[in-house]
Amino acid sequence: MNHQNFIQCIGNTPLIYIESLSKITGCEIYGKAEFMNPGGSVKDRAALGMILDAQKKGLLKPGGLIVEGTAGNTGIGLALIGNVLGYRTKFVVASSQAQEKIDTLRGMGAEVVVVPPAPFPDPKNYRMVAKKIAEDEGGYYINQFDNPSNFQIHYETTGKEVWNDTQGTVDAFVCAIGSGGTLTGVAQALREKSAKVKIGCIDPVGSSMFNYFTSGKAELSVGESITEGIGQGVVTGNVAPLKNVDHAFRADDQTILNMVHYIVRHEGLFLGSSSGANLCGAYLMAKRLGAGKKVVTILCDSGQKYISKIYNSDFLKQRGLSVTGNADALFGSLDRLF
Repeated sequence: MNHQNFIQCIGNTPLIYIESLSKITGCEIYGKAEFMNPGGSVKDRAALGMILDAQKKGLLKPGGLIVEGTAGNTGIGLALIGNVLGYRTKFVVASSQAQEKIDTLRGMGAEVVVVPPAPFPDPKNYRMVAKKIAEDEGGYYINQFDNPSNFQIHYETTGKEVWNDTQGTVDAFVCAIGSGGTLTGVAQALREKSAKVKIGCIDPVGSSMFNYFTSGKAELSVGESITEGIGQGVVTGNVAPLKNVDHAFRADDQTILNMVHYIVRHEGLFLGSSSGANLCGAYLMAKRLGAGKKVVTILCDSGQKYISKIYNSDFLKQRGLSVTGNADALFGSLDRLF
């Protein structure tokens, strides 16, 4: 029997074949099951990479305090790995994030400060508050957004896993941007292997990454999104090295919701909104490239952290959204985006 500790279980997640989307597009579409990481999300990788890098550089001392602004998943990874390695953790979270994630962080022993949503770089923004707390309390502000060890761990692990899992036959990789570490790291790893691999970004409304990659200007789009952990208004330190993507797409909340509800009913995958956006991106990439291609995306986390939001009909109705897994509604809206 192969015995591994918590940290050794991070990564090497399986690729899941998304049969329904593959049949419709004529491509092979796969999702890397990052929800199977021990902390439940793709952010376990970034958390581990950033902590190990800080240790190596002497930025974290035994028993030290890790401080971060987070939508929840990075904090969960940092809290659990911090517990294993003997670090204290304190996180700043915007009140717009799902209560389940805030409660989870506290249940893991982390201190959580909840602040009202504010744009970056407003001093009241959750990232700016975290930075100030670290300065005042002598903690290490890990700064996932501008910390290069974030994309480096994805370059070293996620990207190489995607290449190896597909035996080097991957034609395209697409995902949304939160901090930017996943897309940049995987893109660099795959582009080193083959210049033919296409890289795509999927952006929710209200974000600026679609505009950044299509016009060179990081201008916010009209509207706002209920998605969590993705949708960036600035070019972070982890996005800057990416330089360009081959294809950029944008999806509205209703289309993303249609996708998550469609996927749970047709594929048995109970996913969060960022995974829904990524699957929209994979579909659009497949349609853009044409039949016969192999497209990979990231299944970031499970839907269990979003019961009160994207799986709550009352919450959605208040925002003019509906719960549906209807295929015609989903693919009709996606085809209009394409």
